[in-house]
Amino acid sequence: MASLATHLCGFVLFFPVGFCRLLSSTSLYLHNPSHFRSKLWYFSDPKWKTFDLYALLIALPIFSFSEFFLFFSFSGHPTYKFSLFQQSLAILAFWLLTILIIVREHVGGTSLVDESFVFLSGGIVFLLEYFVMGKGVSGLAGSVYGFLGGLTLVCAGACICLAAKPSAFFAEFLLSCGLVFKGTWLLQVGFSLYTDFFGLKGCGKMNFSEPLKDTVDVHCDLDEDSLRGVALMNFLFTVHAIGVVVLAVGAFGVVAGNRSLSGEARGPLLSEIESASFRTRALPDLEME
Repeated sequence: MASLATHLCGFVLFFPVGFCRLLSSTSLYLHNPSHFRSKLWYFSDPKWKTFDLYALLIALPIFSFSEFFLFFSFSGHPTYKFSLFQQSLAILAFWLLTILIIVREHVGGTSLVDESFVFLSGGIVFLLEYFVMGKGVSGLAGSVYGFLGGLTLVCAGACICLAAKPSAFFAEFLLSCGLVFKGTWLLQVGFSLYTDFFGLKGCGKMNFSEPLKDTVDVHCDLDEDSLRGVALMNFLFTVHAIGVVVLAVGAFGVVAGNRSLSGEARGPLLSEIESASFRTRALPDLEME
């Protein structure tokens, strides 16, 4: 939350994961809605099966350490400084969640690591992120991070719902769209609050130069500029929401028209679904005999 770079990193982490989940889960659902079951991670090709997952395994500790370093080097508002430490712990929690997913993948179908437990852990991690997000920020910046907190709650609720009912495609759809939305909104926040070129008219970048204040905010010359900035960010949030809906509907249509984009639906999971479907159809014949 402390710079444009951290927001760009958030975009790189959340957007690809959400978009891949959206494509893969939609494909599995369209192939056989009655046998849909959400996956912790969707693998499109055995050759690159764990590349993206191991990339997160390496990148997340680096991001966590960066926030921790900022905590020690930051000399501004105490409240905001402590929030950097909390954000570092939240990123570390996502890293532990990634390890859980990898462990679950390696142990396969055994009961050592239950899928529902991992989904529940994901929901708890998103809740932890929600409680530290926007802490020490007020005013215009606070309202902007408030939107981000709402998206985080959507992701948390979707994970908890999937923990209770893995077959709930609507929850999977919300999780995927929530991740995509978080990624695009993080990018928007980074450019709007942490740059001069893309900043809000009449307002500067996030103001860290007043250590006597308890919170930080963007500096606006006039109250009218601040109100206009809030209105503009509300409008941009609506534009992002429409864009994500269009993207989701478009992905749904593309996958429905081209089943070759099915990802893991072409592999073992598809065989399991077809096998279960075959047994279901064969059962009435056995009963008749």
